[in-house]
Amino acid sequence: MPIITLPDASQRIFADPVSILDIATDIGPGLAKAAIAGVVDGVEVDAAHLIVDDASVAIITERSAPGLFIIRHSTAHLMAMAVKELFPSAQVTIGPVIEDGFYYDFAYQRPFTPTDLEAIETRMGELVVQNHQISREEWDRDEAATFFRSIGEEYKAEIIASIPTSERISLYRQGAFVDLCRGPHVPSTSRLAVFKLIKVAGAYWRGDHTKAMLQRIYGTAWNSKKELKSYLNRLAEAEKRDHRRIGKKLDLYHMQEEAPGSIFWHPKGWSIYQVIEQYMRGKQIEQGYQEIKTPQLVDFSLWEKSGHADKFGDDMFSLQTEDRAYAVKPMNCPCHVQVFNQGLKSYRDLPLRLAEFGSCHRNEPSGSLHGIMRVRSFTQDDAHIFCTDEQIQPEVSRFIDFLHQVYDDFGFDEIVYRLSTRPEQRVGSDESWDRAERALADALDAKKLPWEELPGEGAFYGPKIEFSLKDCIGRVWQLGTIQVDFSMPGRLDAQYVAEDGTRRVPVMLHRAILGSFERFIGILIEHYEGAFPIWLAPEQAVIVNITDAQGEYAKEMTQSLQDKGFRVTSDLRNEKIGFKIREHSMSRVPYLLIVGEKERESRTVAIRSREGEDLGSMSLAQVVELLSEGIAHLGRNVAKTE
Repeated sequence: MPIITLPDASQRIFADPVSILDIATDIGPGLAKAAIAGVVDGVEVDAAHLIVDDASVAIITERSAPGLFIIRHSTAHLMAMAVKELFPSAQVTIGPVIEDGFYYDFAYQRPFTPTDLEAIETRMGELVVQNHQISREEWDRDEAATFFRSIGEEYKAEIIASIPTSERISLYRQGAFVDLCRGPHVPSTSRLAVFKLIKVAGAYWRGDHTKAMLQRIYGTAWNSKKELKSYLNRLAEAEKRDHRRIGKKLDLYHMQEEAPGSIFWHPKGWSIYQVIEQYMRGKQIEQGYQEIKTPQLVDFSLWEKSGHADKFGDDMFSLQTEDRAYAVKPMNCPCHVQVFNQGLKSYRDLPLRLAEFGSCHRNEPSGSLHGIMRVRSFTQDDAHIFCTDEQIQPEVSRFIDFLHQVYDDFGFDEIVYRLSTRPEQRVGSDESWDRAERALADALDAKKLPWEELPGEGAFYGPKIEFSLKDCIGRVWQLGTIQVDFSMPGRLDAQYVAEDGTRRVPVMLHRAILGSFERFIGILIEHYEGAFPIWLAPEQAVIVNITDAQGEYAKEMTQSLQDKGFRVTSDLRNEKIGFKIREHSMSRVPYLLIVGEKERESRTVAIRSREGEDLGSMSLAQVVELLSEGIAHLGRNVAKTE
């Protein structure tokens, strides 16, 4: 006679073992219809799961976040079932839920085509209509491995072989299709009506480039057709804004096979980079940071001492010369401690804020590289604050204000805040973790900011706040972070003289706002769709002449504006004025300054905005005022989608 305690603390008593669906039905028909799974004493289970003893139970509905996760997971299985029915020799490997959807990797003798994806999606719809019941089975590990080998699923057998022999294996069956999975899943395929297959791509087995190349089919699933349509519209908008396409169109940079994961910046792209760097440099000076520069090649022993060699050794580029091993720096923090260690510091020197536009290299897998968003060679707006325990909260509060100002200046005003707390494997005492987590939480609360806790997601050396911004089409990008580090300063012998004369190890705060310049510029390209605010635009204005008779005047105006610090060029080609206007409009230049005979005689220019608005005739002084006002506005509140 199990007693079921519900989330509102109410209880229901049942005479016999009871399933999640039975409980939902007992509560009401509406809940029974929406229920797809449940949580029993903190563990997610299928709707058919039987509860024998007293338990705390929550119902997972299709409209909840956990419910949508289960729907997407089950839809991945639905896709695998369809693939196996259409392509029986395909092997099914791994298929997790990802943000906004799912994927499944398959081993098959030829590439899947767009026509194949259409056929798979059609077959998925047919399987939904057939309403196959989905049931969980538990098998002996070796029995499961033998079964999957017998049906030609060698990858599944390999996965099972990595599971301890003492564990039972859970399988899920729907029709003739059987898959290895922990679950839970929806009760039947009829609950999976809203989905779309997106694309197919290559992926190495287990992410290892030395292993077989598989085919990864991406899909998405939602609770309603309206949500699916909205998502597909966002995808189309994201594709239109793809930084790789716009970067090429605007001649900002290129990448080539001879330097994988590295960027060749062209003059226009480098102009954007330099504007951002100078902006950040000025802001950091205002905030009391001292800029430093540290070496690219550092003896491998430093990375062993800091702990990076153990945790990130495979991601580091290393070389050997004159019987010494070196690493190309993958991050800046150990080098910053070396600067701190030069000369004994006093408590009066703290907080000490050291900043570097640090060039780093990491051996990212080739399959994970993505334009300038995910590269091997990048520069961070990196800084480290050495402080006392008591200074953690005020420094974090100061940093949050700084970060808000920067994001606002770039046109981002929606930020997501997450506090990652202590993991099981960590360094430092519980007392120090308590203080650090409390300081981070208090800093967020003092600013009246809404934040989410991510239990156990902190780094091994300390808790952290992650700052993610939303772009103009609602995508979330994790950029900024501030992390409390109890470990590295001590590992690398950092000390200061406390007020009582004793030697103490400082706390180290790792902080970044933009993350990497490369990724941030990629985000800016997509956020603005290449139409940068005037302060960032590589060309703030272009002067175009109608005939050769205005050539010298156009040159004179160009030089005058350049002398005043504006990024202005002239286009004196012997082309029709309409052609030149169209070309520069497509290049997203903020302003076109057109000079004909009338403008030459009146010492003015006719101004046209990139939106096509005719702003009339202006003198040089008026043009300077127009450009100056636009630059002073920066990117604040000008990047919203219509």
